Amino acid sequence: MAHSAVPTTAPAAVAPISLSALAPWAVFAGVLTLVLLYFIGVEQGATAVFEGETVHEWLHDGRHLLGFPCH
Repeated sequence: MAHSAVPTTAPAAVAPISLSALAPWAVFAGVLTLVLLYFIGVEQGATAVFEGETVHEWLHDGRHLLGFPCH
């Protein structure tokens, strides 16, 4: 007469993700990480891609937060 609130069936198995399906996302994440690291850590001075200090000023606090020197 008593009914259990806990289901008695086993949970459905999760299909594994193949490396060929994961590889493009891993490459995308790696490239995005490198671009962000460039803009936060290197985008100033002689190696600047953009003229002026606009990018430097937008990323200034993040640069200090991550320990990159800039002054």
